[in-house]
Amino acid sequence: MPTHMTRRTGLLAALVALLSGCSASGVLDKLVPSDSHRMEPGVAYGPDARHQLDIYRPLQNPAGAGHPVVLFFYGGSWTTGERAQYRFVGEALARNGVLVLVADYRLSPQVRYPAFLQDGALATQWVFDNAARLGGDRARIHLMGHSAGAYNVAMLALDARWLAPVGLKPAQLAGWVGIAGPYDFLPIGNRDVQVAFEWPNTKPDTQPIAHVSAAAPKSLLLAANSDSLVNPQRNTVGLANRLQAAGASTRVVLFDRVNHVTVLASLASPLTWLAPVLPEVLGFVKEPPQKASP
Repeated sequence: MPTHMTRRTGLLAALVALLSGCSASGVLDKLVPSDSHRMEPGVAYGPDARHQLDIYRPLQNPAGAGHPVVLFFYGGSWTTGERAQYRFVGEALARNGVLVLVADYRLSPQVRYPAFLQDGALATQWVFDNAARLGGDRARIHLMGHSAGAYNVAMLALDARWLAPVGLKPAQLAGWVGIAGPYDFLPIGNRDVQVAFEWPNTKPDTQPIAHVSAAAPKSLLLAANSDSLVNPQRNTVGLANRLQAAGASTRVVLFDRVNHVTVLASLASPLTWLAPVLPEVLGFVKEPPQKASP
């Protein structure tokens, strides 16, 4: 067996732990180099024990007004997840000149919708308040999420109700990235998600697809063609079609060779061969801002 095939087989074996659910795993952390950034863990953005984030700062000096900024939220059906498991996301982007913040948020059954959106708004406010101090460009702040986290960022970007209480507007975002996100998932069949959204009393306005408008921030929607957990045609393609019809700027890409989990795992440097997710994200967040933030 060729050496490169042996290496890839070993890496895929390391991903076995990922393939049983919606969350990624810290197993990837040991596979990612960390000599290109400085990491600051456990920074509080709010009063709850879950209101913490990890900061990944590129070592190189920022050009112009600062590094592009990404605030990342992970998935896990709104019931599981820890920011430390997603170090590979922070490192993958930080080593390419992006200031990254990976945030925890309160989970069901401790809380129900919309608590995780309120937490997301609080984290977003913290990023706007601190981006410049950390070397980031306040005019290039992006939200990014995977699975349930992609839902969170979609709602923050599309539905102005959630950022308003912290004094922000979706228009102040440079854009948002959704990876394998559920944007149109009623009726709810998954028991954990039923609890998180108090099904069957879930209102249609809980769905990101209900909040599309021409004023939506630009978006990058990515998913796996073979996603068996979140239907990519109904959710990713469906939302992209609605955004494009409204006149909002969006790019949609579906990838082969990956699934619901490995589409995110492909950000890790040993796994970028799975799908070009990293260059898509970097190209998007490094675009010059369309207009200055208010």
